[in-house]
Amino acid sequence: MLARKLRVLVVDDTIVYRKAVSDILAEIPGVEVVGIAHNGKIAMSKIATLKPDLLTLDIEMPEMNGLEVLAELQKNHTDVGAIMLSTLTADGSHMTMKALELGAFDFILKPQSSANLQEGKDQIKSALLPMLEAFSNSGNARSLLGTKGVLTRPRTLFGKNTDSPLRPQATTGASTTPRTSIRRGKSEIVTIGISTGGPNALNQMLPLLPGDLGVPVVIVQHMPPIFTKSLAASLDAKCALTVKEAEDAELIQPNTVYIAPGGKQMKLVASADGKNRIIKITNDPPENSCRPSADYLFRSVGDYYVGRTTAVIMTGMGSDGTKGLQLLKQKGAFIIAQDEATCVVYGMPKAPIQQGLADVIAPLNKIANEITKSVK
Repeated sequence: MLARKLRVLVVDDTIVYRKAVSDILAEIPGVEVVGIAHNGKIAMSKIATLKPDLLTLDIEMPEMNGLEVLAELQKNHTDVGAIMLSTLTADGSHMTMKALELGAFDFILKPQSSANLQEGKDQIKSALLPMLEAFSNSGNARSLLGTKGVLTRPRTLFGKNTDSPLRPQATTGASTTPRTSIRRGKSEIVTIGISTGGPNALNQMLPLLPGDLGVPVVIVQHMPPIFTKSLAASLDAKCALTVKEAEDAELIQPNTVYIAPGGKQMKLVASADGKNRIIKITNDPPENSCRPSADYLFRSVGDYYVGRTTAVIMTGMGSDGTKGLQLLKQKGAFIIAQDEATCVVYGMPKAPIQQGLADVIAPLNKIANEITKSVK
């Protein structure tokens, strides 16, 4: 269900995709297809008169490609969002990373060539609908860099201090969680769960972490195969820390960021001698419709770092990560949640904040500092 009506301009140089996407959008209540364009130059000429809220945007087009369109939107049409249509290839993933850095809301994969027309349309619709819902519900069409200070939850139990600005809202089924006494001191690992808006948020946050952080960082970013490798390479070029796509059976090292491979699950296990922790990549089933899943990773971190974990939940659709954070909280983790104002989609941090799991609620530009304080 869309929170507001959306006017959409469909931009693709392939008539098959222009027709398929237009037909799909026409079936969704609350969406109006205001026009089509077969390249970026034509799209830009139509934006002023058609006033779309959102573009569905191919990346590779003649005359003016999708990246050039996004750059132009950043300069002159910051109120217009974009959802990219990308191919499951190395080149496609590289271009998509650039698109997300330029402010694209999210991306969907074009169907594989083996899919027939109806299968292809079904795949596009199932991916596009939740993104449209998230976009319509979000006040942030683009990733925002917050300017507010950090809000730290009070030392009293939630519910005892009614003046606290961070007191959870009363919601059906929400529970409040007091601070736990298991916390032993500084954290020895950082684990992060993130989804929609994540690549842009990580591009802003991770470079702020020092190269001598002293602990490993393990991340679940919801993404398909191939794309996580491109994301890791892009981040590695910007960060003082080493950033890589995680590999099965590798020993985790301090000052290294490990991103879970798309389409796989990632967890931590003990080495043969029990003295070290290694990464295990599995084909275990999706959780919360996600593979990789933050809950899956968080559980394993909780098994080995009782009282010594910093867990961070950031922008994203859905609720992946909440159950894992509940478990981590019981085991003494220090939890940081991104605030609503700087989330592209305030989905994943919402329930943990409302349930009182977060020790700190911080804007995007303050999260790195909070992580650093927790491990030093």
